[in-house]
Amino acid sequence: MDVLPADLSDYLLAHSSPADELLRELAEETARSFPDALSMQISHDEGEFLTMLVRITGARRAVEVGVFTGYSSLCIARGLPADGTLLACDVSEEWTAVARRYWERAGVADRIELRIAPAIETLRALPTEEHLDIAFIDADKVSYPDYYEEIVTRLRPGGLVLLDNVLRGGRVLDPDPADEATAAIMRTNDLVVADPRVDVVMLPLRDGVTIARKRS
Repeated sequence: MDVLPADLSDYLLAHSSPADELLRELAEETARSFPDALSMQISHDEGEFLTMLVRITGARRAVEVGVFTGYSSLCIARGLPADGTLLACDVSEEWTAVARRYWERAGVADRIELRIAPAIETLRALPTEEHLDIAFIDADKVSYPDYYEEIVTRLRPGGLVLLDNVLRGGRVLDPDPADEATAAIMRTNDLVVADPRVDVVMLPLRDGVTIARKRS
């Protein structure tokens, strides 16, 4: 999903750092192997945005909720220092088998800990102190409020949590959404902007990305 017209989207990609061969191969394999789930993969410019944010913030401890075939986790891991760690949460062995191969090829597998389990269980098992630097949520939309709460309580002051697909293709403007996922995203959007623990900006990047920064 994309809030931009196709020609403007192409222009945007042409003026962002291009994907390298490995990322292009991952995107192509994902399209061949999982065509019906392709919308779950982030776009290249969003991946570059993740890498840049990780580098800018100097993040060392990252969490990703929703791995799919590993494009976003690869981008996050590339932004981490050599001793940084990414906890990657997913429930699919099939999708993440692809991710593992590309993490190995990219030389970042040692920075990524993959947990195959319901993400909410993984998050609730983490230490409760504020220790996370950055988190990216891009999984089942109905659980977004729970994912957000478990992560934001564990963010260090100045840490970031990013939430993907917060515009739902514009369906967030529907006062009575027909699908549960959109209703959950609308609740999450209202919850985050009203949360006194964070400063928030929602960006029209692809299908919408919210960035919340934990206040000191």
